[in-house]
Amino acid sequence: MEIDFDKTGGLVPVIIQDEQTLEVLMLGYMNQEAYDKTAKENIVTFFSRTKNRLWTKGETSNNFLHVKSITIDCDNDTLLIKVKPDGPTCHTGDRSCFKTEYNQNFILELEAIIADRYENPVESSYVNKLRTKGLNKIAQKVGEEAVETVIAALAETEVDMINESSDLVFHLLVLLREKGLSLETIAKNLEQRHK
Repeated sequence: MEIDFDKTGGLVPVIIQDEQTLEVLMLGYMNQEAYDKTAKENIVTFFSRTKNRLWTKGETSNNFLHVKSITIDCDNDTLLIKVKPDGPTCHTGDRSCFKTEYNQNFILELEAIIADRYENPVESSYVNKLRTKGLNKIAQKVGEEAVETVIAALAETEVDMINESSDLVFHLLVLLREKGLSLETIAKNLEQRHK
């Protein structure tokens, strides 16, 4: 990767993005030394313009940003780093430095929660109860929720429609996990079909 540090006075902007949800978490800057440290340790280190030194995100909060991928833009002067954050990214305690009304990517987070329940079963969790009943029961629940969503759309309130749609999406996510599929697979298929 040939980063053009000279073009921007020795520092390049770095966009930090959650690798799972794709939410933009923050913007920082790197010099060559910060980039090299980040690439070597797979933990994001910036060059702090206010402290005039290297600064590893999480060095005081323990909310480290674990590097999942690094890409460069077409002009070789801006980086996009996808990360797995240990906790909130913003110093205010928010998940992102960019205020959003709600977590637009919660469905992807919910998919990760369901995957975690599969990998680390919790006896009292609803996902675990569904999983132990097997594929047929999970598929049946998707069918039931689909019918209830249609009924809500035709004859019930907006609140009922929202609740039934939420139940449908949740159970569909469980079914996808049971079948070893992901939202990414579905998104790629929809994108290909759209072309």
